[in-house]
Amino acid sequence: MLARKKVKESILESIISHITLGTNDYDRAIVFYDAALSPLGFSRVPKPAGKPPLYSVNGAMPHLYLYKPYDGQPATWGNGTHVAFQAASKDAVDAFYHAALANGGCDEGAPGIREAYGPDYYAAYVRDPDGNKLQAVCYLNK
Repeated sequence: MLARKKVKESILESIISHITLGTNDYDRAIVFYDAALSPLGFSRVPKPAGKPPLYSVNGAMPHLYLYKPYDGQPATWGNGTHVAFQAASKDAVDAFYHAALANGGCDEGAPGIREAYGPDYYAAYVRDPDGNKLQAVCYLNK
């Protein structure tokens, strides 16, 4: 019941319900996302066997789902799209980046200040094993 209450409260706080990313291999994706999202406070939500992986921060929205495409075709990444996760600290951005690379991810931009977005915009970019582009970001002076 507590989990449902938390979800209900987060619906009011978040304009985004969920994000879905495609994968071709659930086992590989779970290893990657368990490691990469943990430093950002996400954990995998227990689901019945055969259900797609779901990640959340304390049950709150938005949720992140990993699905194999319904049409049976291979999952592909979107050109020009990425998902950015808010990190609590510079250390969390760094941990996200290193965990992602250690678990099958590819570098798309090492942790550092991104002056184009502001003097305190600290971010790192990776691609998951299926090619989806992910970012972790924190604002150093907030």
